[in-house]
Amino acid sequence: MERSDLHRNVGFIVHDVARLMRVAFDRRGKELGLTRSQWWVLTALYAKEGITQSELADFMDLEKATLGRLLDRLEEKAWVERRADPIDRRIKRVFLTETVQSLMRQLREIAADIRRDAVEGLTGEEQEHLFDLLQRVKGNLQSIDPVKASGTAGQSMAADD
Repeated sequence: MERSDLHRNVGFIVHDVARLMRVAFDRRGKELGLTRSQWWVLTALYAKEGITQSELADFMDLEKATLGRLLDRLEEKAWVERRADPIDRRIKRVFLTETVQSLMRQLREIAADIRRDAVEGLTGEEQEHLFDLLQRVKGNLQSIDPVKASGTAGQSMAADD
């Protein structure tokens, strides 16, 4: 692939689209006094409330210590709370608090606005087709054999140069 063909490289495009969406969210989320990491944790908890800290760290692909510090800051703001698991008191489950619910509604509105902006000009059918294609790409990536993927990593990088 020629260096000038980055606009046709699926990895570059997907990464850049995700980056641009994060930047747009950061601009709009800054007014709410949130860092990107904080809104990311809150959004993950919104999707998986009551999850254990370890499961949340795995889900977010974060080191447990890094997530612990983020949760400490969010707990100081009274936006999250850690509760002992009813069966195993050593395990902490993480929940959103009532205090953060209005902020979560604002975050969801901002995210919905950004998603609408991102697909502006696409018909409903084109949007559905885009989502279907991205789901297929995601499925392809999830089904990659880790042994095969590690053995061909250098080869695929060379093929893209």
